Amino acid sequence: KTESGAKIILDYSRQQVTGETMELLFDLADKVGFTARRDKMRSGEKINSTEGRSVLHHALRMPKGYNYSSNPEGKEVLKDVHAVRDQIETFTNKVRSGEILGCTGKQLKNFVCIGIGGSQLGPEFVSESLRADAAAAKASEGRNLRFLANVDPVDFELCTRDLDPEETLIVVISKTFTTAETMLNARTARKWIVDGLNAKGVTDTSEITSKHIIAVSTATEKCVAFGIDKSNIFGFWNWVGGRFSVCSAVGVVPLSLQYSYDVMSNFLDGAHNIDEHFFTAPLRENIPVILGLLGVWNSTFLEYETRALLPYSQAMKRFPAHIQQVDMESNGKRVDIEGNPLPFQAGEINFGEPGTNGQHSFYQLMHQGRVVPADFIGFMESQRPVSLEGETVSNHDELMSNFFAQPDALAYGKTLNDVAQEGVPEELRQHKVFAGNRPSSSILMTRLDAFAIGQLLAIYEHRTAVQGFIWGLNSFDQWGVELGKALAGQVRSQLSASRKSGAHVQGFNSSTSSLLEAYLAHGK
Repeated sequence: KTESGAKIILDYSRQQVTGETMELLFDLADKVGFTARRDKMRSGEKINSTEGRSVLHHALRMPKGYNYSSNPEGKEVLKDVHAVRDQIETFTNKVRSGEILGCTGKQLKNFVCIGIGGSQLGPEFVSESLRADAAAAKASEGRNLRFLANVDPVDFELCTRDLDPEETLIVVISKTFTTAETMLNARTARKWIVDGLNAKGVTDTSEITSKHIIAVSTATEKCVAFGIDKSNIFGFWNWVGGRFSVCSAVGVVPLSLQYSYDVMSNFLDGAHNIDEHFFTAPLRENIPVILGLLGVWNSTFLEYETRALLPYSQAMKRFPAHIQQVDMESNGKRVDIEGNPLPFQAGEINFGEPGTNGQHSFYQLMHQGRVVPADFIGFMESQRPVSLEGETVSNHDELMSNFFAQPDALAYGKTLNDVAQEGVPEELRQHKVFAGNRPSSSILMTRLDAFAIGQLLAIYEHRTAVQGFIWGLNSFDQWGVELGKALAGQVRSQLSASRKSGAHVQGFNSSTSSLLEAYLAHGK
């Protein structure tokens, strides 16, 4: 319970655990040195050993004046964090107030956020969650925030087709300013902006770029070479992993432009609230710890390979996609932190949709097919309450009726005897049996506002870390994404050579060669 009276209730009574099971899981946490590993994360030790980096995304949420003495470099870390936060606040306030304008003197009110992976999924989840919140909606009136991730040109067309370049600010997000998809989209956006303003009589390309494109990056020289004003480059640090970066300039810059820095400060405060809970609460009362231990139990001991994230809130429609990356990129590993092959499978396949939409999609499988452990997330208040005269319940109560009913349906099921007593014809009875005993947890919160969104983000970030600590792996690197990118580079070179000089396809296996030849032959 927070100072404002907002609550988080975690009910895991429908999990396949007993009191003894939980005590054994807490004993497991003790045996693997979980608390010591958590404390190393908090104090800034380089627990991302394969990259030689600290893991300090929690520092991004610390308020000014916070006592970060647990980290020997805490004072300097906090100083750097708030220098960037102050820079963001000043810049975004000036854009929102009209003090900073576009080349033709029009106010910048369209924000196109170019980035992929953690540079897109996290900020997009937060943005969608805030759209219907009263305070955030009021702050965003007359503004548009779009996310451009896919290098597919269709994504660019759909993102920009109804925007006026004169009123558009491009936010390029890339730590190294080399991410292939992001940089191609950035160059495409620059041409779109320049062409659009050329048509309005503005011919100075450098002026257009400096006034209509900003960057979130650590590669200052590359950003400046691109034409971005040095004062409009917002930095972050190598201790911020991409999938944990929404609380850095990666998320706070575009989201503050759209919703205001004040709203985003509330979001950061919510995440910090859970950070403090995670690092200080006893393990048996610690929400991320309990969720993480249950995840280990379900996936490693009971060998359930999937997990469903089911927010009963349309505003959270992008939450499953973000947590899918946070969790699967973190814990989808084959070796422990020392490089030894794991003797068990680590990491679950995460998926989900908002309720009640998911009920009409994949709940059939959850009820009568595979066992899929699930997290149900609901809220006591609606962001936009509706009550119609003559209806039995309000729209939100209708939604929440399903939130309360579905976990019970999964847990208790329906026996053959129940079906027979209902008078179901014998030939249909087996089809209407529900095995039950399907595990789930329910998280009930007071309301979905900026503070609560920050809380939920931090709960699931830390849950992922808990599971990684228990499994003994490194949740903070992602070497598995490298091979495909390297091979794509070879294909890119082949496509360029074939298109420009007619070079024959070579150096690939027979399957890929055949597909490439068919692709290149099209339209000839």
